[in-house]
Amino acid sequence: MDRIGEDLSFFQTAINLRQQRQQVLAANIANADTPNYKARDFDFSSTLQGAMTDRMRLADTKLTLTSPRHIPGQATSPDRADLLYRQPLQPSLDGNTVDMDVERVQFADNTLRYQTDLTVISQRIKTMLAALQQ
Repeated sequence: MDRIGEDLSFFQTAINLRQQRQQVLAANIANADTPNYKARDFDFSSTLQGAMTDRMRLADTKLTLTSPRHIPGQATSPDRADLLYRQPLQPSLDGNTVDMDVERVQFADNTLRYQTDLTVISQRIKTMLAALQQ
């Protein structure tokens, strides 16, 4: 069961990061006409790798102290992806670095990969259910 959980947790982490990236790309597209807006993105591969090494950490947890002699304990969830500034190919005169062609391609690519991850998870669960029914 642990191996199944590890396998599915990888895809869960990947889907969560894809969703975060989708929000970043959507913000870039929404601010395409905002003066001095700087387009942002993050390196998905390195962020996923970092998230997988930190996945054993507890979600934001703070222990309640019932005695002054207790040792305080706290765990925090991993940081969100480190947002980087996208290097513009041709910045506009108003300082905006959003290139709509680049953003649309990245948005479509991220959407496709998100759907692919969902399909893979769905197929794995169907395969496990089929194995359990036999």
